[in-house]
Amino acid sequence: MTDKITTVLWDVDGTLLDFIAAEKAAIRKLFKEYDLGECTDEMLARYSKINRTYWVKLENGEMTKPEILVGRFRDFFVSEGLDPSIASAFNEKYQDRLGDADSIVYCDDSLNLLKSLRGKIRQYAVSNGTVAAQTKKLRLSGLGELMDGIFLSEEIGFEKPSIAFFDKVFEQLGHVDRQQLLIVGDSLTSDIKGGNNAGILTCWYNPKKAAASFDYHIDYEISDLHEIYQILQV
Repeated sequence: MTDKITTVLWDVDGTLLDFIAAEKAAIRKLFKEYDLGECTDEMLARYSKINRTYWVKLENGEMTKPEILVGRFRDFFVSEGLDPSIASAFNEKYQDRLGDADSIVYCDDSLNLLKSLRGKIRQYAVSNGTVAAQTKKLRLSGLGELMDGIFLSEEIGFEKPSIAFFDKVFEQLGHVDRQQLLIVGDSLTSDIKGGNNAGILTCWYNPKKAAASFDYHIDYEISDLHEIYQILQV
């Protein structure tokens, strides 16, 4: 299909790390800290739905990151009959809690998988997550030290799937054949669309085996990260 892949761009949340587990742990901690009562699974499900709509707006360039980070909690608190004025402070603490060691859950033993690939291919993290959350979780998870570089949208100034995000990545990577470069991620709207925009190979991490949309070109699809070995031929 292509030349041997030399470089992998790894999405972090939902791909290397179980973001939903971290999200639940962080929000429940803060509900206790703010004395907001019990945060039930039903409440978390409602929050996740609100959160997703906000991130889509970010990916579409309809809102800025500060607007979506606070707006999602403001809407969530209103929906639950809680004080929305705490949304900004709550979000600030939430970013820190997301990276707590007890909130880190690896997808498919991703830590050892990345260790096994170290030195065989170049590996980079590409994330729309906040600098505060991602820096902490990549450090405490041990994933950060396995990367050849880390690209965070807040630092770059553009979000995935914008081509401008990937142009900045390519500037740092230097000369690289785009057909030897693979992005691996769980999000069709961010990772796969971003890869399509950038003209690189895409690998959709789809552990729930959801139906794919015809709006995206998916070169590879995996339900377990270990399937990457066959794609990379290592």
